[in-house]
Amino acid sequence: MMSLWAIIPVKPLKNAKSRLSKVLTTNQRYQLAEAMFRHVLDVVSTAQQVTGVVVISRDTKALAIARDMGAKTIQESAVSDLNPALLRATAVVRSWRADSVLILPADLPFINVDDIRGLIQLSSDNSIVISTDAEGDGTNALLVRPPGLIEYEYGKGSFHKHIDRAHRVGANVVSFYSERLSLDIDYPEDLRNYHRILAQGRFGHLPTFPSEDTTLGALE
Repeated sequence: MMSLWAIIPVKPLKNAKSRLSKVLTTNQRYQLAEAMFRHVLDVVSTAQQVTGVVVISRDTKALAIARDMGAKTIQESAVSDLNPALLRATAVVRSWRADSVLILPADLPFINVDDIRGLIQLSSDNSIVISTDAEGDGTNALLVRPPGLIEYEYGKGSFHKHIDRAHRVGANVVSFYSERLSLDIDYPEDLRNYHRILAQGRFGHLPTFPSEDTTLGALE
C-alpha cells in the first residue's frame, strides 16, 4: 500500500493575504486565512489514502492548530524560504518511509476529498501529478512519487517550472484539473468569486464579510 504524506506549508497567519489589504481588515484577513487552513487540513486528514499530514510553519499559532487537528508539525526557521522548507519537510517524511508526498497550500477554500482521490489515482512510480491555479501560473497541488524526485520551484511560474524539472529527470507528468483546486484567494477579484460561491450555501466552514464593510463595496 502506498505511503503518502501531505505537506502543508503555512505562512504566519497574522501576515496572510496582504494583497487583500485594500478590501479586508487585518482581522478579516486573519480570519479568512485561518478558516482556509483549517479546511485544507481537515480535508487532507480525512482522506483515507493519506498516511499522515505534516504542517511546516514559523507561526506557533498555525502549528498549535495543526497539532490540535492531529497533524505532525515542523518548526520553520525565521529566515527560511518556502522551497528550502519544503525540501526539509520532504526529507523528514522520507525518513518515515513515505513513498509519495503531496504538497498543498493552506489557502484552498473549496478543496474536497474527491480532489485528493483524483490526484492519487493518477500517480505512479517516477511521476508528478500537478494542478495549477486559475491563471495557469502557480502550483496549487503537487504529488511527487517518490519524494525528492524533483526540486521545488514555488514562486512565479512554478507550474511550468515543476513540469520542466520533471521532464529533465525523465519523470512522467500528469496534469490534474479541478475548478475547486484552481480557486485560491490572493486578489480582490478572487474574493468576488469566493463570495459568489459562498452564496450557494455549501461552505458553512468559511467566513463571510458583511456588505457594509469595505470588502464588497470595493469589489463592485
